[in-house]
Amino acid sequence: MYLNTAIGLSVNRVFGHVSEKTRNEVASKSSGGMEIILSSLENTPDLQTTLNILAILNELLTVGGGRRTGVFVSKGGTAVLLQLLVSSSKDPPANEELMLHIHSLLVKVGLKDRKFGVKARLNGALNATLNLVKHNLQNYKLLLPCLQVLRVYSSNLVNAVSLGKSGALEIMFEIIGPFSKKSTTLLKYVMCFLCMCSSGMNARRAVDTGYLPTLLTIYQDWHRNDTRHRHVVIRKSILGCIKNLTNIKLGRKAFIDANGMRILYNTSTSNLETDFIIYVCYAPQNDDIETDINKLRPIQMNTRPFDELRAYEYFCREFSKKCIRPLREDLLTPKSNDSPLELDSISISKRPEGTADPDLVCSLGSLVLDTGVNGGSVDGPQDEGGEQAVLEVPDTAALLPLHDPDLYLEIVKSTRSVPAYTEVAYPDYFGHVALNLREPILERAYGVQRTKIFQDIERLIHSSDILDKVVYDLDNQRSVLIDNGESLKFNSKFESGNLRKAIQVRKFEYDLILNSDINSNHYHQWFYFEVGNIRPGVRYRFNIINCEKSNSQFNYGMQVLMYSVQDAINGSPHWVRTGSDICYYKNNFSRSSIAAGGQKGKSYFTLTFTVTFQHKDDVCYFAYHYPYTYSMLKMHLQKLSALRTAQIYYRQDDLCETLGGNSCPLLTITAMPGSSSNDHISQFRSRPVMFLSARVHPGETNSSWVMKGTLEYLMSCSPQAQRLRECYIFKIIPMLNPDGVINGNHRCSLSGEDLNRQWQNPNAELHPTIYHAKSLLQYLRATGRTPLVFCDYHGHSRKKNVFMYGCSIKETVWQTNVNTSTCELHEDLGYRTLPKLLSQMAPAFSLSSCSFVVERSKETTARVVVWREIGVQRSYTMESTLCGCDQGKYKGLQIGTSELEEMGAQFCLALLRLRRFTSPLELHNHNSHLLDTENDLIDTRSIPNITSPTTYVLEEDEPAFLEEVDYSAESNDENDPDLEPDLQDNHALPDPNSDSEFSRQDSLN
Repeated sequence: MYLNTAIGLSVNRVFGHVSEKTRNEVASKSSGGMEIILSSLENTPDLQTTLNILAILNELLTVGGGRRTGVFVSKGGTAVLLQLLVSSSKDPPANEELMLHIHSLLVKVGLKDRKFGVKARLNGALNATLNLVKHNLQNYKLLLPCLQVLRVYSSNLVNAVSLGKSGALEIMFEIIGPFSKKSTTLLKYVMCFLCMCSSGMNARRAVDTGYLPTLLTIYQDWHRNDTRHRHVVIRKSILGCIKNLTNIKLGRKAFIDANGMRILYNTSTSNLETDFIIYVCYAPQNDDIETDINKLRPIQMNTRPFDELRAYEYFCREFSKKCIRPLREDLLTPKSNDSPLELDSISISKRPEGTADPDLVCSLGSLVLDTGVNGGSVDGPQDEGGEQAVLEVPDTAALLPLHDPDLYLEIVKSTRSVPAYTEVAYPDYFGHVALNLREPILERAYGVQRTKIFQDIERLIHSSDILDKVVYDLDNQRSVLIDNGESLKFNSKFESGNLRKAIQVRKFEYDLILNSDINSNHYHQWFYFEVGNIRPGVRYRFNIINCEKSNSQFNYGMQVLMYSVQDAINGSPHWVRTGSDICYYKNNFSRSSIAAGGQKGKSYFTLTFTVTFQHKDDVCYFAYHYPYTYSMLKMHLQKLSALRTAQIYYRQDDLCETLGGNSCPLLTITAMPGSSSNDHISQFRSRPVMFLSARVHPGETNSSWVMKGTLEYLMSCSPQAQRLRECYIFKIIPMLNPDGVINGNHRCSLSGEDLNRQWQNPNAELHPTIYHAKSLLQYLRATGRTPLVFCDYHGHSRKKNVFMYGCSIKETVWQTNVNTSTCELHEDLGYRTLPKLLSQMAPAFSLSSCSFVVERSKETTARVVVWREIGVQRSYTMESTLCGCDQGKYKGLQIGTSELEEMGAQFCLALLRLRRFTSPLELHNHNSHLLDTENDLIDTRSIPNITSPTTYVLEEDEPAFLEEVDYSAESNDENDPDLEPDLQDNHALPDPNSDSEFSRQDSLN
């Protein structure tokens, strides 16, 4: 004993006079100094010696920081301290100074030792510390380090449960109490410990004991007295405990019984200047990137015998030796065996100017088709006297050359829908003229979302003030209450319409519920509905309460679209951005696990917006984005075919019939050969193929407007359009999902599946459009006509600008930790050429948002399958924003149909320019032109780093990016003769000498 005491005193004297350098040497891994100290501590029975050694260790670890603590842990110091704690606690009362030293050290050690919680439980230290707290509730000096250690213990879930069973919660509730300026540091640690221990099994124990009302009372007292907000951490911790307790059903019931909703509501609204608690979330690493190199390499294999593909020669008749002029019967003609249907109940008169009759406007929100189906004819709109109403239409044909209301009504009658629609929405009938004025991105006032959420909470508190009156129910019209005309009237029974139910909750507030996609129980996002019986000058609030996406551009300046019938009749047929106080947030409506893809605890989201109508007795339409129906497409195609000149080869085929019995148009557009000479015919047939598609997702209507711009440019008479037609043969499927578009789906077809996830193995019966589109691509490859470019037009709801996704082996590998030498990967750089051209030609396009990474979850999409299986190196998804732009010419503006159509035209110009940067060898054999791009590739720092996770549903086709966009790069190149004269002044072009990518390829031309 005397020897150990002497050793302890010797160690104490030595450390009291040594330099910091010597201390570092003692605490280093290579020296044996730490082992000597720990051995002395473990073997000495003398209390004073033990206290001296512990003091030395405290000084050593406090000054040395984490490195010395790590050495202490590696030498077994944690176990020595825990054993000392347990042995010293066996004979109460324990020495206060000893316990203070031990727990002060354990706080430092516990943060560095990953197995600290397990070691403490196995050594029995949990109860030792807890008992020490129990017997020293008034000894704040000792209580503080013990609470700190308990918090470290409870970071282990098993320890937290064990401490709860041992009565830790009861002990903590003896410490906390009403507001007090004393011992606030102690209370912080008590509340932090309770937050960690009030979940799981402990939550039920706390609720059963009745601690939830206690917490509410304590929170009220602290909130009331902490007027200077000096103790926000304590209040935040109390709220964290309440949140943990309400995560279980029993806790929610206790919360409501204790009037918790009203208490928290009152405390939150009593001081609106209280700061929000900001949670900084770091995006997790994206584990969805494909790492299997073999799956990234293109596969050259014939998945179907050529005899099966031979049938698709019919869609490529321009390559045959027969007469190449398209037949008149190839133009758009209804193929229904039914006799033409008449619209005798509606007469049309042109009204170039003047005001509209309000009663007429109110009665003509939807045109009724006299189809003679579903129980007989339906009379057209009539006035009160029973006479037939006359639809007065302003004559704006010059503004809408591709729109014909009479033709639209004829076409819509042959469109087949699941609900068998008999009405036509007025905006679809009359058309939309793009606004001359640009609409800025909305700046939301601070605190709007907070206010909206409080208003929603008031419903639960003041439930007696809620009307809760169903005013529209698509499933059960009989359940709709008939009122005295004070409520709005809703309707969505027309093509592409989507509104399932409308509930009036307050006099001027309505909850709206959307339909899910047919044969699906999710994808609630697209909406398109009519509102009537409105009062001008009143602020109406609309809440779409069953949205599913976790975020939306509605939170970042995007507005809904509105179309006023009275404005249209008065000469302003526009879809306009509208709405104020727009918010998108999680609500208190829970989704079933089936609707959430097996995930529990998912909630719906609310899109709320406020609108003030301008006209009395007006009828207005609201939409998620600019509507573009299937019947509108057929009308536009028929009008486009009339624009064909002798120099244009235009043919329209029906690729297949959909599940709903609608045809899927396939267009072939190119230039007629100069003559019937062999040279001209040979040049005609040897043109590279461009394969374009759009609208596989019905809710992405912007893709149809981009496609409209592409088609109009291809059919125009400009010299550049003629040169483009002479360069390529275009195969275009403008609408891959007609059934989904017709029936108001957001993402799926009638099979209830996302068609853009079926490209790897499409079913001919369930996914006919994808099956036949892929078969046509396989036929083109089998006949040596693999497309030079494949591009699928899409829309993006969470990002701004227009951008592309492509496919690259190298850029995918660089995003992973796969050890693959880049010299083993040979890849043509050409996949970057088209996006770079677009970035310098199209003002809405952003190269910084583009990505060429292949993810596992996207391996069944069109872009990846066409790249891998068909061998199209330039295989893209082009995404157009639903909101607006944050760069370039349109920075700060919401996107409109004119900008979308311009994007489609600019895409054509980029394809024309692409030919200059494509070698003749590649034009004839697109798969053989391989370059080692290791030295030519754009600086890898410009490659976006994907950080967004992939979820079960509701993610966009591609993940969103978080990189900052560089808007400073501009080009001062000379004008290109390939561009339209009116576009030369506005858009810069790429310099062939500015990038090795262009210079190398241009030298081959």
